[in-house]
Amino acid sequence: MLAELLAETFGDVWGPLRLLTSITVLSVVGVLFASAASLFLLPKLAHYATRDKGRNFAHGAEASVGKPLGVGIFINLFFAVVVLLVAPINMQVYLCVLGVLAASAVGFADDVKPGGFSELTLGLSDLLLSLFVCVVVLWGQPTVIWLPFTSEQIELPFWAGVAIYTAVIWVSVNALNCNDGVDGLSGMLSLMTLMALGFILYSAVGNTENADYLLIPFNPDAPTWVIVTSIMCGAILGYLWHNAPPSAMLMGDAGSRPIGLFIGICIVVTGNPMIILFVALMILVNGVTGLAKVALIRVFKVRVFKSIAFPLHDHVRRKLEWSNSQVLIRFILLHFVTLAFLVILLLKIR
Repeated sequence: MLAELLAETFGDVWGPLRLLTSITVLSVVGVLFASAASLFLLPKLAHYATRDKGRNFAHGAEASVGKPLGVGIFINLFFAVVVLLVAPINMQVYLCVLGVLAASAVGFADDVKPGGFSELTLGLSDLLLSLFVCVVVLWGQPTVIWLPFTSEQIELPFWAGVAIYTAVIWVSVNALNCNDGVDGLSGMLSLMTLMALGFILYSAVGNTENADYLLIPFNPDAPTWVIVTSIMCGAILGYLWHNAPPSAMLMGDAGSRPIGLFIGICIVVTGNPMIILFVALMILVNGVTGLAKVALIRVFKVRVFKSIAFPLHDHVRRKLEWSNSQVLIRFILLHFVTLAFLVILLLKIR
């Protein structure tokens, strides 16, 4: 908002201010502001967060006891402030940022509450927030989606688009939340996923010529979301400096849930609900597989993967005796390789 106003008001007086109309420049400025805020302000604010009290059944949970927990609330506040300063004026963006802040507030309350909220409470909260941001992004219009490996575009009624994308966002929220448990893991995996989504929004969905060439729907709002995505990446980057193993602070549900929600929002903006399989495969494999296992046991009384503990980062630490650093580096490598390969496939095979 501020950057746009400066460019419009004083751009003719001082030419370099016109650079603030550039997507690339605003994205870089957003990354720098948000990362600097997280890097320098989190240590000063961390004592206002709660303290980790340990988690039942989590491998190595005792190592985190006493550390500041829930600093994700500050990460998302930095994100919101920088969006207001840097991103162009867009009511959809502002309402979605409000949804992200609401998810962070729920997560922070869960971090603070002894024992946390019930699974039902958190699940319903995630569902309502997913529905809210989905309605905001789709905004009552028919939904045109594109799918992998085909040039066909499918037009769905508004309610069908909302139903599909709400489910995708809910999965994104809970998958990333399940990845939180190893220093730096959820932050790095989400950062890489958001960078991939930003690339797709910038080079394909938000570029008229490339969208026509790739036979995908052009979204005129995508460039604005590139800037917003860059700001979230910057906020996560600054946090990762303090979350590198051994971590000094933990973002908790106050960070993982809203970041998962934001990833889901970006997926809606791309217009391809299946893109989550291409940009977040490791997040899904590590997190959603455990959710699926529990659902099968509770609903259908079916037991699968009996010898595998979920999330997978707990399994490899217990069974394969990987250290936290090994889990972090190897999961990053796997995520990078699968991400690069699958995104290339997604964009080139049409």
